[in-house]
Amino acid sequence: MNILLLRPHPGNDLFGLGPFFCVEPLGLEYLGAALISKGHEVTIADLRFRPGAVTWVKRTRPRMVGIGCLHALEFDRIVSTAREVRRTSPEAFILVGGHAAAAFPDALECDDIDAIAVDDGEEIVPAVAEAVEKGLSLADVPGLRLRTRDGWMSTPPLAQRTSLDLVPLPARHLVDRHRGGYHCLLFKPVWLIETARGCPHNCSFCSVWQLYDRTCRERNLDAVVEDFAACGDAVFVADDLFWYNPARSLALAAALKRRGVFKRWILVQTRTDLIRRSAELMEAWRPLAKDFDIFLGLEAASDKGLDGLDKGAGLEDSIEAVRIARSLKYGINGNFLIDTDWTEDDFRELWDFIEQHGLQRAGFTIRTPLPGTDYYRQMSDRVAGQQWSNYDMHHLLWEPCIGAERFFELYAETWRRSILNTAGDKGIMDWIRQVRPSQIPYIIRVLWRTQRMMKPAEYLKEHLATRPDVTRGKRTTA
Repeated sequence: MNILLLRPHPGNDLFGLGPFFCVEPLGLEYLGAALISKGHEVTIADLRFRPGAVTWVKRTRPRMVGIGCLHALEFDRIVSTAREVRRTSPEAFILVGGHAAAAFPDALECDDIDAIAVDDGEEIVPAVAEAVEKGLSLADVPGLRLRTRDGWMSTPPLAQRTSLDLVPLPARHLVDRHRGGYHCLLFKPVWLIETARGCPHNCSFCSVWQLYDRTCRERNLDAVVEDFAACGDAVFVADDLFWYNPARSLALAAALKRRGVFKRWILVQTRTDLIRRSAELMEAWRPLAKDFDIFLGLEAASDKGLDGLDKGAGLEDSIEAVRIARSLKYGINGNFLIDTDWTEDDFRELWDFIEQHGLQRAGFTIRTPLPGTDYYRQMSDRVAGQQWSNYDMHHLLWEPCIGAERFFELYAETWRRSILNTAGDKGIMDWIRQVRPSQIPYIIRVLWRTQRMMKPAEYLKEHLATRPDVTRGKRTTA
């Protein structure tokens, strides 16, 4: 059976680091591998590149179309993509899945979507394909929200969490046509790798642990080593909490060295308290890449701020993690959360912390109640009427205590203290000297786009144009 898997364009990417990050749809590649193993013909189309959905539907004539939804800000774009597919191929079965869809399927329950996967798809999607192909009852397929004549219903949950070893390796060849467009920071092309899924912690702003019930599943080491070896020279590890299992992480580092794996660049994501207690682990991994960057959830510049986020780590953990990582010649990136309740003193506290510890490579996002989290449920009245594209963590979803205009002045000033400000300590020529001549147009283009984040008037203009009293009635989904 012909199956088309779509990665839609996220839509609103005016602000944030989107210009610096465009990674392959790894989840769709795992689904592609699972479906191919069952004898299906699979096409992956990344709609962040041309052509669009209609062209791909006409070209592949699919019996089933899967649409990936990773972030809440994409909900409206997912619905409009499903509508395009439905108009072009009325008989196609349309299934939506992905992290945001599973965490908050309510937003996607509409007539143009037939089913929503509410758990990992490696097991669910092949079962849906079999039911569609053979005319079996979809009510017997676990892990779905299913559209019926009587409305939407839930099928039984999976008997247990899907083993990540069910599909050992992703079908990366399905995105070969797009490979040159995948990039992170200064590196292009970039390969995305997953060694584990989930997180045992309970940060209040995060939807990962709430979707996976604070579990963390790991891939077989042999499969991970094979994936690393098969990928190119620049690798972004997608795990939410890399190095979570110290013994396994040491074994993986040793296995990669035995295989002769060495990369130009690796980027991983982890926690400050984990680094603080894992110096031996950090030493073991550092020789595996020429440049090795760590993305840390720094979140706040005070213990009070971290406690308010249920971070489970303190400010001293942040300071020590940065020190340890730098002593081993890791690069440090990270993110701080800006709260709408902040006063000017809170912004200045963050600025002082950045300056004191040299954290100009960090980014800054507005604390946002993501659908599927307890925080979203608590704030549901305050976010009523907001369009989904505002959930990019750079829009205000309600009025801040110092007023929107002053908030954006201070928020933009915070971004001006980052290395992305080409009028600051790192000018555009400094960036250009770090890339190959063929990548100069790329780096100029993305830096030009990110300069918008230094301009408070741009934020305010967008805020005034998209707030609910202006756009009321425009949200296309529940």
